Amino acid sequence: MTSAYTNTVSSSATSPLRLGIAGLGTVGTGVIRLIREHADLIKNRTGRSLEIVAVSARNRTRNRGVDLSGLTWHDNPVDLAADKQIDVVVELMGGAEGSARDLVEASLKAGKAVVTANKALVARHAQTLAQLSHTHQTPLLFEAAVAGGIPAIKTVREGVAADKATRLGGILNGTSNFILTEMAETGRAFADVLKEAQDKGYAEADPSADIDGWDAAHKLSILTAIAFRPIDFDTLAVSGMRAITTQDIHQARQLGYAIKMLGVAKRLPEDRVEAWVQPCLIPAHSGLAQINGVYNALTIEGPFSGPITISGQGAGEGPTASAVVADLIDLARGHALPLWGRMDELAPIPCEPVEKLPSAFYLRANLNAPADAVIDADKALSEITTLLRNEGIPLAKTLHHTPLGEAPQLIMLTRPIPQEEINRILPILEETTLISGAPLALRIEDLP
Repeated sequence: MTSAYTNTVSSSATSPLRLGIAGLGTVGTGVIRLIREHADLIKNRTGRSLEIVAVSARNRTRNRGVDLSGLTWHDNPVDLAADKQIDVVVELMGGAEGSARDLVEASLKAGKAVVTANKALVARHAQTLAQLSHTHQTPLLFEAAVAGGIPAIKTVREGVAADKATRLGGILNGTSNFILTEMAETGRAFADVLKEAQDKGYAEADPSADIDGWDAAHKLSILTAIAFRPIDFDTLAVSGMRAITTQDIHQARQLGYAIKMLGVAKRLPEDRVEAWVQPCLIPAHSGLAQINGVYNALTIEGPFSGPITISGQGAGEGPTASAVVADLIDLARGHALPLWGRMDELAPIPCEPVEKLPSAFYLRANLNAPADAVIDADKALSEITTLLRNEGIPLAKTLHHTPLGEAPQLIMLTRPIPQEEINRILPILEETTLISGAPLALRIEDLP
């Protein structure tokens, strides 16, 4: 493999880099506006201009607020791959399958560089795309696929390229972070804040990708492939945040923690990889605990570089368009790396089973409150802690509290144990007559 892919880009080129854009939604029109408004700046930084020559979208007649006159229109986006006037295809349609996948694969086979913001496509078809990029010596860049305007890919692939990263992770989804932040600051319920996020456009009508962790999982899979090695996406453990209440957030704060939806990956001995996405307790004084609202943050650690944290807006027209154009500027300058930033093409491996990974855990159980019954919370806590100790669950801290107008809750912090032990004990707790509903367990993570 050569050190850089050169069939579509060259550091000595001065002619315009000609673009075909598929997808004219918020990000696509943002890319057009940015390129046009910053045309002089881009040319000064690259020595050549970026020229949009063709586009494709579902609706040809829709008014998108940008002038498309003079551009070639393709009703079928895959036709961009065969358009001889195009040097680079910019895929902004989204989706892991269908036209987006067909276009990217056809473009790479045709020798056209590709820039995409499609996290699902890159995460789920990484091996195929890496092989096509390698075989046809054609660059595929995807900075905008992870954390919007934050240079997460560049930091992991280039900024710490000299170090052997040991761990990376952070807040990789702005919608989930907005919801947890609002719950913490206002005391409002999850469902209420979710509706606000949808009203503001932070969450889709179907919010499952954000609140169930799949959006963050796609991003984590990409970062893990760059920092460590490619992983089999289907083995990445993903848990959502639907069961978290404002009382959990309040109790975590009283214990010195914040609750954040995290994606974390670690390098393990013998070329193994740990990777998972789930809500966690992190120290309230940590840097990640201070990242609120729709902001994302990523921390990466290595033995030489130490911990490095970057944060910023993880979505939206401006930040995402900026990341797309940053990749185009790299191509215009003649910079093109292999997909994962290294010369070997490693096959994906399965993640280590999350059930085997040790951690301390936060446990919350609601006490059963029959009508007109008086609950002795101290006695219930004593019985539950005895049960846990008899089951071999080591406890570091126990307490109970009574939310206003509700039944008492038991709060317990365990010492580090494998997650399979927590998974084993939760049904046992739920079956006791003392507990009402399903108990909640959250990992306690020590990211800086």
